[in-house]
Amino acid sequence: MNLANKITIVRICMVPFFILFMEIGGFYNSVLALVIFCAASITDMLDGQIARRNKTVTPLGIFLDPIADKLLISAAFIYFVDIPMLGIAAWMVIIIIAREFIITGLRSIAAVRNVMIPADKSGKFKTLSQIIVIIVTMVILIAYEAFFEFVGLTPDALRLYDFGSYATLSLIMEKMPFWATIVAVMFTIYSGVNYILKYRKLFSENG
Repeated sequence: MNLANKITIVRICMVPFFILFMEIGGFYNSVLALVIFCAASITDMLDGQIARRNKTVTPLGIFLDPIADKLLISAAFIYFVDIPMLGIAAWMVIIIIAREFIITGLRSIAAVRNVMIPADKSGKFKTLSQIIVIIVTMVILIAYEAFFEFVGLTPDALRLYDFGSYATLSLIMEKMPFWATIVAVMFTIYSGVNYILKYRKLFSENG
């Protein structure tokens, strides 16, 4: 097994630890979860670069890399839905995950016909947008955890708290996760439609 594939497997192994620290909750555990997510995101860039540089792109790597991304990103968004103060709706996450199932199905059809579907620019922008949204949302979640753990203010109390000149910051914390996820959903839909149109011939009997 080459180095790039080993890095991908390490990224997959990070997912349970990310979920564990998110589930335990609290300021310090949320920080650890963010560190794990950032480290996993960095390995996502590294394994592809190493594989291309060393000319060690393999079918296993092509198969495992998107799976690692799906596991990490889906786990984060599913967890966010269960946190009401973040305002991320279930339908947003359903769209994000549904796109992954659809494109995975498309790749399976392509594989049967000996066609490889690599990640294109729209897919990369989609993944990048999702990673940015998750990091921003986790930073906001950590801020909420800090207010609760060190100041004793719950999210509901924060909404009533007089921040004075920092009122705008409080509003951004409240609205950012929702609107940032909307942007990620738009990239997700665009990427999914782009893949389907690009490889639509695979759905025809003679494709």
